[in-house]
Amino acid sequence: MRRCQCIATGVAMFVLGGATLGAQQSPDSTTRAQQRALDSLAASMRALQARLDSADRIPPPAPARTSGAYMNVSFVGLTDFLWSSTGDVAALQRGGHEPKVRGFSIPNAELALDGTVDPYLKAFVNIVHLLDDKGETSVELEEMYFLTTGLPKNLQLKVGQFFTEFGRQNQQHPHAWAFGDQPLVLNRMFGPDGLRSQGARLSWLLPTPFYTEAMVAVMNSAGPTTYSFRADESGEIHGGEPVARGVRGAGDMLYVPRLTSSFDLTDTQTLLVGASGAFGPNNTGPAARTSIYGADAYWKWKSARAAAGFPFVAVQGEFLARRYDAAARPGMYAQVVDVTVPAATLHDDGAYAQIEWGIKPRIIAALRGEYVNGDHAALNLLRQRRTRVSPGLTWFPTEFSKFRIQYNHDQRRGFGRDHTILIQGEFLLGAHAAHKF
Repeated sequence: MRRCQCIATGVAMFVLGGATLGAQQSPDSTTRAQQRALDSLAASMRALQARLDSADRIPPPAPARTSGAYMNVSFVGLTDFLWSSTGDVAALQRGGHEPKVRGFSIPNAELALDGTVDPYLKAFVNIVHLLDDKGETSVELEEMYFLTTGLPKNLQLKVGQFFTEFGRQNQQHPHAWAFGDQPLVLNRMFGPDGLRSQGARLSWLLPTPFYTEAMVAVMNSAGPTTYSFRADESGEIHGGEPVARGVRGAGDMLYVPRLTSSFDLTDTQTLLVGASGAFGPNNTGPAARTSIYGADAYWKWKSARAAAGFPFVAVQGEFLARRYDAAARPGMYAQVVDVTVPAATLHDDGAYAQIEWGIKPRIIAALRGEYVNGDHAALNLLRQRRTRVSPGLTWFPTEFSKFRIQYNHDQRRGFGRDHTILIQGEFLLGAHAAHKF
């Protein structure tokens, strides 16, 4: 700025000097013309100086915004209509986001927020509303966590409340399911709301020629969403009255390790495989433990001439097994019937396999087969063997809506056969975060 002022002053002095020299050698008319030019130049210099002074007073520009640069806001609503051969729909459909009555229901309506916090963190919040079988509204903070974006050595940290990465479907929200209800084995092992809690998860992307990720989560082991561990509702597993059990040390936390890999078999085929575990205390006694093991696989073929992702074929399956060490406890209804549930090591297992066929853009046919089985436990008929076969058809008018019809054929040992028709509609408002492949 100061350099510009010096240049302007020098130009003015040069012109004035030239004008004085010209005045000594020219007539009066020439002198008057030169004087007018000098006056005009002086006015221009004053205007330039005013602009330079004004520029000095302009505050520096604000730094570029690096936090909260964007945030996706979306709302997803599900509406179901169900009719079943049994009137006790709640006993048949045990998932927390499944219809519990004949007729209409709204099992899930979620508000999702996700975005960049700053150059180092991303965050996600999911708030769920649903109507129960009496039409009463309940609200829950389903997930709230942040993810790091710049840790060295291919590490990533997740902290907050979140669905644990156990298998393929546990961490998916209902609108991302291939069917209108969740697999029976997930209900049996993780309860109606899936396995989620408050904690931290550290993952490492291994330096292999193909995708391989190892992770471990350390979480609280209490609450209704830790069904096989220190949840009050876990009395359904062993039939005994839960014992009050606090956190005395690291052994009372819940640990969930997982290893997963992906391979491109051909230019049109991809295979993902994974193994998971969940280990923690349960509330049948001060030293009782629960262990859950799982294996999962996902294979997808997509045509080399695919349009909008169609046609495709996708096959997904999971197997889970649980060992539940139960201490001797008074029965859940000891105030009515004086019964003591003996100590036992209970084993459960189950699996599902499903295939989706993307026939043409926005039309998908699907078929799922599944079973669950468990040891006999006193005062507990819910551990009986059960199978289900479910064909379904889904139509997406656009990427923001879908309609689905599904049939369930259930076989419950001790209860017989049940037939269920489920019709589901879904809409999406806003920009929802992308889901993992």
